[in-house]
Amino acid sequence: MNTEIKHKAFVKEVAGETMTVAIVNQSACSTCHANGACNMSDFQEKEIEISNISRPYSIGEEVTVLFRESLGYKALFYGYMLPFFMVLFTLIVSFSVTNNEATSGLLSLSILVPYYTTLYFFRHYFKKVFKFEIEERG
Repeated sequence: MNTEIKHKAFVKEVAGETMTVAIVNQSACSTCHANGACNMSDFQEKEIEISNISRPYSIGEEVTVLFRESLGYKALFYGYMLPFFMVLFTLIVSFSVTNNEATSGLLSLSILVPYYTTLYFFRHYFKKVFKFEIEERG
C-alpha cells in the first residue's frame, strides 16, 4: 500500500524546472470553535523546493503537494530514531567503561555532532531520496 500525504500549497517562486512552494501549517486548535483565542504562533509557513516540474506554474497558484508516507517513516528514522538509539547505546557503553555519569552523558550527547554533520554533508542525496511531487490535475 503506497499512501500519500497531501497538502495544499501556494507557488512562491519558479526557476527553470524547480519551484518553491509555501505550505501553511496550522495547529489543531486553529480549526476549533474558539480559534479567536489563538494567536499567530499557531500558523507556520514552510517552504518546500520541488524539482522536475512538468508544466509551467505561476506565482501564487494553488497546488497540491504529495509526499509518500513510506518516505516519511524513513525520514523519521534518520532524523529522530537512529540518533536516539546511538545516544542510548553510547551512554550504556561509555558508562560501563568509565563508570562516570557526567563523562558518559557528555560523550553520548557529543556523538550527535558527527551524526548530524554527516547528514548535512549528505543533504543533496537526501534531497533526491525524499522528493516532493505536485499532483497533476486532470
